[in-house]
Amino acid sequence: MTPEEMEARIVRYGDLVPCKTAFIDAHTPGSDQKENFTIIGGGVSESPDQHVHIAETPGFNIGAAGQPPKCRNSLHSHRTAEVFFVLKGRWRFFWGRWGTAGEVVLEEGDIFNIPTGIFRGFENIGTDYGMIMAILGGDDAGGGVIWAPQVIEDAKAHGLVLGENGKLYDTKQGEALPAGVKPMPLLTDEELTAFPETAACEVVPRYIGRYWDMMALAQHAPCKVIGAQAMIPDRPGFEVELLSRTSIADDWYATDHHEVVMVMRGHWQLSWEGGTKTLAPGDTAAIPPGMRRSLAPSMTGEASLYRVRATDDPAGATWQG
Repeated sequence: MTPEEMEARIVRYGDLVPCKTAFIDAHTPGSDQKENFTIIGGGVSESPDQHVHIAETPGFNIGAAGQPPKCRNSLHSHRTAEVFFVLKGRWRFFWGRWGTAGEVVLEEGDIFNIPTGIFRGFENIGTDYGMIMAILGGDDAGGGVIWAPQVIEDAKAHGLVLGENGKLYDTKQGEALPAGVKPMPLLTDEELTAFPETAACEVVPRYIGRYWDMMALAQHAPCKVIGAQAMIPDRPGFEVELLSRTSIADDWYATDHHEVVMVMRGHWQLSWEGGTKTLAPGDTAAIPPGMRRSLAPSMTGEASLYRVRATDDPAGATWQG
């Protein structure tokens, strides 16, 4: 693979293209300043304006959300895994039918494997623009987003209507539902009973990894964060590791599965038989199966990255056992 071909498989943080109309709450006060990024795969955006950086999916999707202080993402649910790690800022995650069942605050580097089947939302509670990176299970990202009923009703009051086809229509811009397309129906009271009100004491110890705890575990080998025998023992169709400066040698390796590396701190040198590229914080690189490569920090100081690999496990529900 030539350096030019590999560069096409790297999405630089500074080149990320945002979409401000990705979801139904794009006009709702408090949520109308958020930006959505689709890095690898189609993601779950409801807008045709969403830019996709790399369309090919490796068995999962990679995305990101950027928000100014006090901006929030509304309550929604997914059928497959949704994993976030904080790249920049300080974030509050909350969940439950009304967002009051539980909450947790995540700092930079922390990771949250959000259980499927619960409504969840998040907001930037820091003082500057914040960014969280997302891993979504499955090639089709689980078939889209399931919104809490009040989110759909609030959006309609501000001009956005979600069709049952999963697409958004802006009535303020003169758009209307096409003939034969009905509005997305609200979940009934009976359907809502399937979404549990899980307490924070059940979620926080089992689904969250704290950055400095993982860095301590990654002193001599990659810290297995999500996987069959990891600190979060889930099998959502991919596995996640945190690598530090001292946890990986300069040895060359290859795998039979797709691999994505997402830099958290420091600069890393990705080498392969054909060239070398330097990855900076916020950069994402998609590495194809079978390609021999090596990873190593290229500068002194703190260095860490998340490594995500596809597995043969189905992209099913997040572990709740």
